[in-house]
Amino acid sequence: MRTTFALRLFVIVGIVVLFLVPPVGSTAQTQQPFTVADVLDVATVSIADISDDGRFVALTTTTLRDRIGIDNTRFGDPTYIAPFNTDVLVVDAQTGKSQKLFTEKRQVRQLKWSPDGSRLALLAVKGDAFEPLIWERASNKFQPITLPPAKSVAENSELHWTPSGDQLLLAVRPNEWRTQTHDRFLAETKASVVVHSSKEPFLAWEALRRTAAERSLVAYDLKTRETRELLPQAKLNNYDLSEDGQLLTYQEDITKKTDYDVIFGSENQVQAKPVSGGEARTLLKSTKGISLIWSRDGRHYAYAKDGNLFTASVDDKEARQITGKKDGETEGKKDGEKKNEKERFSAVRLSAKGDWLIASNKEGLWLVDAASGAKENFLKMNEEDKEAPRYQVIEWNGDDIYLTYASRTKWERGLVKYNRASKQMTDLVKDARIYSNFRLSKDGKTFVFSAAESNRPADVFVADSAFKTVRRLTDANPQLKAKRLSKTELISYLDIDGTRSYGVVYYPTDYEAGKKYPTVFNIYEQFFDDTFQGTINVLTSNGYAVVQPSVNLEQGFPGEAWVKGVTAAANKLIEMGVADPERLGVQGTSYGGYATNLLITQTNRFKAAINISGKVNMVSFYTDSPRLGVRNIHAPEKSQDRIGATLWQQPQKYIAHSAIMFADRIKTPLLLMTGEQDHNVPARQAMEMYYALRRLGKEVAWVSYTNGGHGMPTSTIEEVTDYHQRILNWYNDHLKGDLKKKAEEAKAEGGQK
Repeated sequence: MRTTFALRLFVIVGIVVLFLVPPVGSTAQTQQPFTVADVLDVATVSIADISDDGRFVALTTTTLRDRIGIDNTRFGDPTYIAPFNTDVLVVDAQTGKSQKLFTEKRQVRQLKWSPDGSRLALLAVKGDAFEPLIWERASNKFQPITLPPAKSVAENSELHWTPSGDQLLLAVRPNEWRTQTHDRFLAETKASVVVHSSKEPFLAWEALRRTAAERSLVAYDLKTRETRELLPQAKLNNYDLSEDGQLLTYQEDITKKTDYDVIFGSENQVQAKPVSGGEARTLLKSTKGISLIWSRDGRHYAYAKDGNLFTASVDDKEARQITGKKDGETEGKKDGEKKNEKERFSAVRLSAKGDWLIASNKEGLWLVDAASGAKENFLKMNEEDKEAPRYQVIEWNGDDIYLTYASRTKWERGLVKYNRASKQMTDLVKDARIYSNFRLSKDGKTFVFSAAESNRPADVFVADSAFKTVRRLTDANPQLKAKRLSKTELISYLDIDGTRSYGVVYYPTDYEAGKKYPTVFNIYEQFFDDTFQGTINVLTSNGYAVVQPSVNLEQGFPGEAWVKGVTAAANKLIEMGVADPERLGVQGTSYGGYATNLLITQTNRFKAAINISGKVNMVSFYTDSPRLGVRNIHAPEKSQDRIGATLWQQPQKYIAHSAIMFADRIKTPLLLMTGEQDHNVPARQAMEMYYALRRLGKEVAWVSYTNGGHGMPTSTIEEVTDYHQRILNWYNDHLKGDLKKKAEEAKAEGGQK
C-alpha cells in the first residue's frame, strides 16, 4: 500500500512539474535588462469564472498601462469608475483554445456563466457607467439586457442565474441616483461653504459611501426580454439565490450611526423572501459581531458569536447554539472572567446541504455536526506554533475537503485533500511555486488555478480533481523570456530577542558570488513568498540586491520592530557576503513608508532612504483623511498601527511613534514621494517632515505628484517613468556615487601617468 501510494504521488508531482515548468527561453547572454517600460506591460491574468461542468473558463488580462489615467480627485465618489481595461478571454479547458470576447480592451466585472455554460453574463463599461450584457457562446454575439424604464444597472451589482438559465438577477438604481450622488460629492469637494456637525449620525464621507448600497433587485427574462422587481429599493449589502432558485436571501443595512470599532462597519438584518412573491421573513435581526456563512444550497447558515457556534436553516425560527455555555448556564470557577480559549470557535465553511460545519479554534480545524454539535478535530494546527504549515479550506465537495497548504519555513506550497469518510489527508500538489485562486467546478471534476514560478507573473492552469493531469491555459507574458529577471532566495535570521524571522532576497541580475552589492531593504510587515514585483526587478536590473525582510510587530510597541527585524536582516545579508555594509538603502510604501521614516530616527546604518506615501506624525494623522471614514482612527487604536489606545489614553505612545518628533536624529538622506490627491495618507504628512529636515539642515528631497494618489502615481505613463527614475537616481547618488567618484578619480590618475 505504501509503495503504491508513493509511486502514485511521484507520478502526480512529475506530471505537475512537466506542465508547470515554462519553456526554456533565451540564454542570459542574449537577454535584455528589465526596464520601466516592461513594468507597464507585464500582464496579470485573473480567473473570472468557470462553467459548472468545468469545460469553459472566463479570464481577464490587464497591465499597468491599462490602468493609467486614474482621476484621484474623484476618490470617494461612488459614481466614479477608475480605469481598469482588460482583454476578456474564454478558454476551452479541454482543448486550450481561447477567444477574445471584444476586439478591444474593455472594462468589465461580474463575469458569470449560465448553468449550462452556453452564455456568459457580465457588466461592461460604456461611457461613464456599466451596462449589462449576455454573450452567446454559440453565435459569439452579445445580447444587451433591457432594463426597467428610467433605471440603470448598479455598478456594484452581483449577477445570479436561475437554475434553468432562463433568467438573470441583477441590481438596478433610478437614473437620478448617479446625478444626485455625484452632486453630493461635489458639495463636499467644490462647494464654497461645507458644514459638518456631530449631530449628524454619520460622518459626511461615510454617508456618501453608504449610498452605494441603495439598489433594487430585478429578474431579467431572456425569452421575453422583460424584467420584474424582486426586491424594492433599499440599502442592500448583498443578496443570493438558493440553489433550487426558489428563495432569495439578502442583508439589508440597518446601521444607525458611524461605527468607530469597524472600518466601514455596517449592521445588517438578514432576510429571506420567496422568488415567487410574498412577504420577507427576518432570519437574523442583526449581524453585528458575527460573520455569516452559507451552505451551497442557500438554505442553511452558520456563524460564531462570542466564540460559540450557531447553525440554522431558513425554515427555523431561530439559530441553534451547538457549542459552549447556553444562556443561563454559569461558567466554572476555573474559567473566571475569561472563556477557555480552546472552546472559542470560528465558523469556516458549511457542507453543500448544511448538515456539517467546519470550524476553527486554537487547536486547528474541526468537523462539527450541525444538528448535535458533536465535533472531531480533523487537522491539528497549534496557533502558537509560528513555524507550522498554514492550511486554508477552499472547497468542499461531497466527502472531499480541499485545503491550500503553505509551509512557513521553506518555499513549499500547494493543495491537499481531506476525505471525511476515510479520514485520510492526501497531497495533490506541493512544490516551490506560488499557487492561488483555486476554483473547483460545480460538478467537482475540474480545478482551475493560478501558479507562478519564482519572481514571475502567474499563469492559469487546469487540472482534474485528483491532479493526475495538469494543463497550462495561458502564457500571459511571453515577452519576459527575453528579459533578465533576478533569482530569489528565502533567508532566515534571528533578531536581537532571538525571534526567528524570514525574508526574501532578490539578487542583482548580474550577481556574482563573492561580490558585494548595494542593497535596498523594502519594508512593510511580513514577507515570505517570492512574488513578482516590477519595481524590484527594475532595481535588480540596475545592480541592486533587494531584500524584503519580515518584522515581528508587538501591540503597543511597534516602533522597535523595524529596528530589530530590518537590522537583523541586514546583518544576515552582510554575513552572506551579498550586501555591502557601506551601501545599504531602505524604502517602503504606505505603512512601509511610515516604518522607513521611523526606522532612520533610530539607526544610521542606511545611507539612503525613501518614504513613499507614509505618515510621519501619528498625532496629526490620527483624525485626518476624512474620505476614509474612521480608518485612520481605527488603525492606531485597534489595527495596523498597533498603538492599542486612543490619543488621549496614551499620548506618549503617539509621540514616541511619530518620526517628526525625532527628526533631529535623522542622518540618512531621505527622499519623500507623495501624491497631492492621496486621501489615504495626505501629502501634508510628508510636507511636515520635509520642512522639519530643511530647518535642521538635513539632506532631504520631496517629490509631489500633483495628480498622484496613494503609492506609485498612475495618472500618466510619464509619471510612472519619472517615479522609477527618481528612485534609481536617489540610490545611484547615495549608494553608488562614491564608487563612481573613485572610478573617475582612478581613471584621471591613470591618464596623468
